[in-house]
Amino acid sequence: MILKEGKAVGLACDHAGFEAKELIKSLLTEMGVEVKDFGCYSTDSVDYPDFAHPLASAVESGECYPGFAVCGSGNGINMTLNKHQGVRSALCWTEEIASLARQHNDANVCVMPGRFIPEETVKAIAKIFLETEYEGGRHQRRIDKIPL
Repeated sequence: MILKEGKAVGLACDHAGFEAKELIKSLLTEMGVEVKDFGCYSTDSVDYPDFAHPLASAVESGECYPGFAVCGSGNGINMTLNKHQGVRSALCWTEEIASLARQHNDANVCVMPGRFIPEETVKAIAKIFLETEYEGGRHQRRIDKIPL
């Protein structure tokens, strides 16, 4: 598990990702994991950057690790999260992509497309993201080249 003692897992979404975020929150709570929910808190229309930026700041500062975020396609919230230098957010729509995002990219935020994956897949992706360790090695030099 990539969970860090004393760190909450951060969550963020927009209206299109609300139900999937709540599913992830329930899964984490059942696992006994502390969560910090940056919103949104309903299916009322909102703007994903309003929730992505606080999550990204919490991941960057070390307040939360890792993070999960969901919007309709996953693209908008993912783009916003990746504007932050300390965030490596990966858009994951299969378990294999989530696993590779951890293994090769040391992703610290997992983003999912809420409108395009079923509940079972949301849960499976969240679990695999949490269970997969970063491989390091040859991948580290690439990670070191990401920040500007």
